[in-house]
Amino acid sequence: MFTGIIESTGKLIAVSKEGSNLRLRMQAKFTQELKVDQSVAHNGICLTISNLSTDWYEVVAIDETIHKTTIGHWQANDRINLERGMAANARLDGHIVQGHVDAQAKCVGIEKKEGSYLLNFQFTKELPLLIEKGSITIDGISLTCFNCKEDLFSVEIIPYTWEHTNIAHLKLGQLVNIESDLIGRYFLAYLKQQEWLRTQS
Repeated sequence: MFTGIIESTGKLIAVSKEGSNLRLRMQAKFTQELKVDQSVAHNGICLTISNLSTDWYEVVAIDETIHKTTIGHWQANDRINLERGMAANARLDGHIVQGHVDAQAKCVGIEKKEGSYLLNFQFTKELPLLIEKGSITIDGISLTCFNCKEDLFSVEIIPYTWEHTNIAHLKLGQLVNIESDLIGRYFLAYLKQQEWLRTQS
């Protein structure tokens, strides 16, 4: 479980193909604090550490992850947003995030404003849930969405987030990983189940 508050950015130093999987070697400030089997969110994708050394660690992305996220487009030297799992006694400063990507979205607008950056995104597929002023995760970053339309939404980025994540390197047309709000997603699933039960009675 994560919060969407990026701990640091890491550097992708190598990508190799293993059958239908991808093995990624990363460098991060906290590499020496990691252990094998630990989960770390990479641009919002929960991946398990399979191997590590003193200055790098490796994770493996399976075919399902490659097809549903942007990970197949990553290249050596890319900066990746990183977050370790939330500690049970920590404050939930963002929102509840699983690291399970729902969809990808394309950046269709970047506007610098006084004190912030306005970003617009277009879905590449339908999200399970999108709520005006609700929580959304973009490449692992917990944000509030607004101007929500059928296939469009906006977020505003404060200078700290712009400077301490990889979102400053975002380009028009680039795809990002999207995870919708977990609580809302479960509530929507509950409503659909209740509707199904009513049709059976």
